[in-house]
Parts: sequence; structure tokens; C-alpha cells
Amino acid sequence: MSDPILVDEEQLVMDLIVNAGQARSLYFEGLNLAKQGQFESAEAKVKEAQSFIKQAHQAQTRLIGDDQGEGKVTMTLIMVHAQDHIMTAMLAGELISELIQLYRRLN
Repeated sequence: MSDPILVDEEQLVMDLIVNAGQARSLYFEGLNLAKQGQFESAEAKVKEAQSFIKQAHQAQTRLIGDDQGEGKVTMTLIMVHAQDHIMTAMLAGELISELIQLYRRLN
């Protein structure tokens, strides 16, 4: 029988990956809209992406809380992959938000 804690951690990791990936996609959709001068739509995509980042961050926070800084959560390659996803999505969001403002200024 599966350990319920392990199953919960696996679900949190998958939630983190899926939500961060969706956020990243939406950020880039927003950037493409800004390139076309569709700034309101671009900002809407950024806002939608931020809701997915929030969900990913909640999963990350649960994992950190479960670990309690004591190594209780087993570090796996998929866990590292999940952390990469959220960090790159967050960085993309920050940079793309700036780029949208630059496109708006240039327009």
C-alpha cells in the first residue's frame, strides 16, 4: 500500500509543475500580444498567469512546511525539476511584465 504522505508530496510536486508551466505559457502569450500592440489583452494574460503562480507557490509552501527544514521531504529529480519550473516561470513573469511596459511605451 502507498504511503499517503508520499502520495500527497507527489501530488504537490505535480501541482507545482503544472501550475508553473501554465503560468509560463500565459506570460509568453501576454508578451506576444504586447508585440502586436494588444496591451489590455497582454495584461490580462499576465494577471491570469499570476493566479497560476500563486497556486504553484502554495504547493511549494506546503512542501517547505512539510519539510520543516529537517530533510523530511525526500529530494528527488522531479522535485528539483518542479523548483526549476516555478523559478523560471517567476523570472519570466518579472521580465515579461517589464517588456510589456517597454512595448507600451514604444507604441
